[in-house]
Amino acid sequence: MNLPIQYEGFVISGASRVYNFVVPDIHQGIRQFSVNIPSESFRSTHLKFQDGPAISYERVKQELTGELPAHAQLQIGDQDIAEYLERHYPRKHR
Repeated sequence: MNLPIQYEGFVISGASRVYNFVVPDIHQGIRQFSVNIPSESFRSTHLKFQDGPAISYERVKQELTGELPAHAQLQIGDQDIAEYLERHYPRKHR
């Protein structure tokens, strides 16, 4: 299923950044997703603020392509960040 995912912006909520997305679906109507990234993740890893929308978009896309019903509230964890950084900023081999 290839649904358009529209980024709606983010808000700072407590100790997190929450990235918001809308997915129009002809079968289920407009679906809203929020992806929570703890602010500490931007300080303790190489994840940049500029990466927030992209890693969140990938998380929504992953949720939509999964076999289980998609959850509207999503979290980004350490494993998600490590995998994202490896895909987008691979280590240079010497």
